[in-house]
Amino acid sequence: MFLLIISASFYVTETRLTGFVRDYLYEQRIRQDSLSVEKLSTTVAPLFEFGQADALDEALVTASGEMSGRLMLLDLDGKVQFDSFASLMGVRLQLPEVVSVLLGGEATSFGIHRLDTAAASAGDGDSRVAYCAVRLVGSRGDLGVLLFASSVSEMLDSLNRVEQQVVLVFVLVALLAVGLTALFSRFLTRPINELTTTIQKMGQGDLTVRANVHGNDELRTLAENYNVMAEQLESLDRSRNQFVSNASHELRTPLTTMKILLENVLYQPDMPRDMRDEFLGDMNHEIDRLSNVVKDLLTLTQMDGGKMEVHREWMSFSQTVRETLHLLTPQAEKRHQDLRGRIAPDVMLFADSSKLGQIVYNLTENALKYTPEGGRILVTLQTRGRSAVLTVQDNGIGIPQEDLGHIFDRFYRVDKARSRETGGTGLGLSIVRQMVALHGGEISVESTPGAGSTFTVKIPLEEREARA
Repeated sequence: MFLLIISASFYVTETRLTGFVRDYLYEQRIRQDSLSVEKLSTTVAPLFEFGQADALDEALVTASGEMSGRLMLLDLDGKVQFDSFASLMGVRLQLPEVVSVLLGGEATSFGIHRLDTAAASAGDGDSRVAYCAVRLVGSRGDLGVLLFASSVSEMLDSLNRVEQQVVLVFVLVALLAVGLTALFSRFLTRPINELTTTIQKMGQGDLTVRANVHGNDELRTLAENYNVMAEQLESLDRSRNQFVSNASHELRTPLTTMKILLENVLYQPDMPRDMRDEFLGDMNHEIDRLSNVVKDLLTLTQMDGGKMEVHREWMSFSQTVRETLHLLTPQAEKRHQDLRGRIAPDVMLFADSSKLGQIVYNLTENALKYTPEGGRILVTLQTRGRSAVLTVQDNGIGIPQEDLGHIFDRFYRVDKARSRETGGTGLGLSIVRQMVALHGGEISVESTPGAGSTFTVKIPLEEREARA
């Protein structure tokens, strides 16, 4: 394509350049011959008018040699009366230039023709001849036409030389263009081929491959953006695999437990009633746990797919917190825990009350689960700046520093055995973070092992305006 563009460009250039040279040489020839013949016509007109044949013949022969051509004098009928070559005497010439002067009223006419049997040559071996016809005027009016025939081989040779030079330049430039194109294409396509190979490997399932980043142009930017995309895809793939693995494990564990309990009941018909009731109670507990896992998975799936509906309305966040603490009070009393609320009155939000209630419930229930009997849980709601700030503080077992960055990950548990004993699914904090994000808020945690944890949720007060 590059060579084709170069060829087309040179073709246009050669055509235009040759046309300019041809026009220039043509105009120069017309001007030169016209001036020479017009000057000569003023000399030979009196000689022809007054019948001075010898002087006229001598003048035409002499001028013909000086002008390197053939001079003929035609009368008003177009017949040759004098010829410097003395071969067409008495012959009527039907040349367009002669007709233009005799009948068309033009003073001068010029043209270039191929020779034929009726034309007058300008010398041996000429195939194209230039004719310049000039009106011959005497004292009593028009006398005829002075016709000058000359060879155009010199002009054609000049044109041929120009064309040959242009073709030579084109060939040289074309060869240079081919070489540079091959070199440049190898240099340009090498990073593209490398990136293509990398993309093909990714398409085959290898998400660890990365493109080589070099240069300072658009290809560098493309490679960098590709690497960023590849890292995100690899991270997403790891998260997906981990999620599937964790979900499978969480679902398999209660199913395995229920199968063992059910087999004991089925294959021991003489099992004591109190043991059978205990086994059935354990199975019911595992079914509840399995149901909670499925429900939480569906909730997260809806959030990930953007299908979670948020029904916003002006609601009292203070009232929602009070109602949630009231629901969890029996659980705290059962464990002899001190559950208290410090709630600012009339904290109004434009939000989904049920989802905010679930946020408060999950955080408070977690605090109850991981606080020993006789412990203390304090839930605080206040306004700070343009945000409603909810804090859930406990003096429970706390969270190790190395685990703080992962507690919002799905199925992540600090103490896996204890978490399963308390009935947790490992998805509660992930759901809380997603629901906080749906309301344009943020959540953070501070914790000291053995001293307790504090979860802080900030929700914008002007949520309606922010979303608009």
